[in-house]
Amino acid sequence: MNKEQIIREIITALSADLTVLSSAARAAHEAATHAECIPDNKYDTTALEASYIAQGQANRAQEIRAALESYRTLMLHAFDDDTPIRLTALVTLEDGDGNVRRLFLGPQGGGMKISNGIGEIVVITPGSPLGRCLLGRRTGDDVQVGDAVTAATFTIVAVC
Repeated sequence: MNKEQIIREIITALSADLTVLSSAARAAHEAATHAECIPDNKYDTTALEASYIAQGQANRAQEIRAALESYRTLMLHAFDDDTPIRLTALVTLEDGDGNVRRLFLGPQGGGMKISNGIGEIVVITPGSPLGRCLLGRRTGDDVQVGDAVTAATFTIVAVC
């Protein structure tokens, strides 16, 4: 899977999330303003709670819109063994036991997982601990992930 396909998969997933969240925000707004939610007394907070849910979903929908825009305008960069890792790098890490992890360094949408024929690609952001650790590194460098107790060491085996 090349980086153009990864971007398309991310945009598809974000678009689907936006559709679901927008629908949920509308439903929560309708619930907050429905006649049955009019408070019976000063202790009835049903409408207030529904409005908080609607606002939270609307805020998340706005974040997804921003993420979609950042991916739609994202300029992909080419990497070789000597190019420092930065945004749009597809990084392959390998631990001491030969386990491989593939990561795409994107502007937003960290934690999203994309499956392809050879495994899973996880989207990380430069703001994440692993993203910060990888920035500026090159193929062949070792990176330590985690704290002193749960640290794992990985070697950067490929960057494209």
